[in-house]
Amino acid sequence: MELLGKTNIDFIGMRNISFIISIIISIVGIIGVIQVGRGAANMGIDFSGGTSMQLKFSKPIAIADARIALHKNCVAKADLQEIKDGNKLLVKMAGAAVGKPSEMVQTAFKKEFADNPFTVESSTEIGPSIGDKLRKDTLIASFLSMLGIILYIAWRFDFKFGVGATLATMHDCLAMFAAFYLMNKEINLLFITAVLTIAGYSLTDTVVVFDRIRENLHKNLKGALHNIFNDSLNEVLSRTIVTSLTVFLASASLFLFGGEVIHDFAFALLVGVIVGTYSSTFVASPIVLLLENRALAKQAETA
Repeated sequence: MELLGKTNIDFIGMRNISFIISIIISIVGIIGVIQVGRGAANMGIDFSGGTSMQLKFSKPIAIADARIALHKNCVAKADLQEIKDGNKLLVKMAGAAVGKPSEMVQTAFKKEFADNPFTVESSTEIGPSIGDKLRKDTLIASFLSMLGIILYIAWRFDFKFGVGATLATMHDCLAMFAAFYLMNKEINLLFITAVLTIAGYSLTDTVVVFDRIRENLHKNLKGALHNIFNDSLNEVLSRTIVTSLTVFLASASLFLFGGEVIHDFAFALLVGVIVGTYSSTFVASPIVLLLENRALAKQAETA
């Protein structure tokens, strides 16, 4: 399905601007990763430990009234979130001891809202030590996945392509950390799942671009590298847009209609699809071109 026909956009000519934008995004993302490693970001109970409960009330309940009820009963450190459909309330208490917070919340609501009975639809409790281990294991798993990417691309194409694909994928992951850190969104296992999902998506998109570049390099060995890379990017532009738009629409459906539980997960996917499409065109390919030019320059010096 070809949306645009033949295009002649100078993607490579925009590399200086795109590199500046990507460096800024990456710096903010690195700060976000460091804060996650320190446990100083908005950590979900998956990584910080604590209790999460979803309650369904018989009648509507205001968050302000629920917060007052918890304060009156010595439950001060609770994050409340209203779920609009079905008179539901999400209660999160990070870093709290396992067992007692759940009982204290239920006792407080039963006492203060005797005329509004509720049921516990779901409850999750994770100890602080388990949360800390999950956080460290997640960062290690993310690093190993990046290492696997560079090894695969280096074997499948060339080491220079492996470096470009890895830097572009890392850029995408850092962009998602930057977005969540700046917006103070919760970092939890669903977010990490979204990051690894987008890493795979971005890698797939980048490999398609690289495959076309490799084909054109074999066909046009005497052509200017700048033109070969630009031609390759223009040739796969329609495919890139169709694929990205399809994934974006599916993620947008989850974001709009998927409910509160996967709202942040879908938002991470939306950010990732946009950034992943950008990086495969404006980050990965220009990096490979720079490495190719340096390699050719060294060959010319030694010749």
